[in-house]
Amino acid sequence: MASSLCLNSCAAVPGAAKQILSSLILLHKFPSSLGHKYCISKTSASLSVPITDKKEFRSTDLVALEYADLNLTDKISQELGHVRIRQHVNPLSSSFSVPAPVPNWDEAFKDPTLPLMVDIGSGSGRFLLWLAKQNPDSQNYLGLEIRAKLVKRAEFWVKELALSNIHFMFANAAVSFKQLASTYPGPLALVSILCPDPHFKKRHHKRRVVQTPLVNSILTRLMPEGKVFIQSDVVDVAEDMRKQFDEESGVLQHIDTVDPSVLCDNEGWLLNNPMGIRTEREIHAEFEGAKIYRRLYQKRKGY
Repeated sequence: MASSLCLNSCAAVPGAAKQILSSLILLHKFPSSLGHKYCISKTSASLSVPITDKKEFRSTDLVALEYADLNLTDKISQELGHVRIRQHVNPLSSSFSVPAPVPNWDEAFKDPTLPLMVDIGSGSGRFLLWLAKQNPDSQNYLGLEIRAKLVKRAEFWVKELALSNIHFMFANAAVSFKQLASTYPGPLALVSILCPDPHFKKRHHKRRVVQTPLVNSILTRLMPEGKVFIQSDVVDVAEDMRKQFDEESGVLQHIDTVDPSVLCDNEGWLLNNPMGIRTEREIHAEFEGAKIYRRLYQKRKGY
């Protein structure tokens, strides 16, 4: 069964907002090309537009523009209260060692036989919500997030948007993915792991989400020609993930070997985001001038 996943097929934001977004990004990267009435503060990484308008643009403004099509309103945060979260958690803690209960898939999705995308570390959920809104009848989306407050808010947004093809779960993917994926009635079409917690200290590398057991679970459940998309703005993390998936070359092949029109740099990283929308972390990182390291794998036929 071929994956119905559509990569990079839709515009990320409405036309007007996208034009503004493009101008802001151009201004941030190439301020001298737009004249002296524009400037960038290097120390605060905030963007100033014409001198007549003193409003400063930050990466959070770019996030709002990128996801303008979702029309998420202020009343959401007012009803749930301010969502304060820990940026880093220890997935090896005993509090995260119990697998998440398998949901009733008929309740989680209107049609649980549709191809499924699983986003491991779904964060705020905006990225997955945007995709679900673009593909309401052809794809289901499951977000796994280890920070419960983000899951609660994301589920609130699902109800606000009246989407029936997306579900968020408070789950540690390292201990929950295998059971969740194996019980889902439909095919697993795509797994994404986007800008995961880097856990910089060497002694904490064992906390990183991409470990051999998870890779094996993904490959076992992934449908033939299903895809795995990884990315990070931290080169060490990206190379660590890449190494583990590259080692599965008997089962996986990188997308540029399947589709020569997909462009990579001379180190094999994708030049463009194939999803049609950027994650929030991606927007923040690019605003700061960071490079995003991406790889997209496809499972070989017959596996």
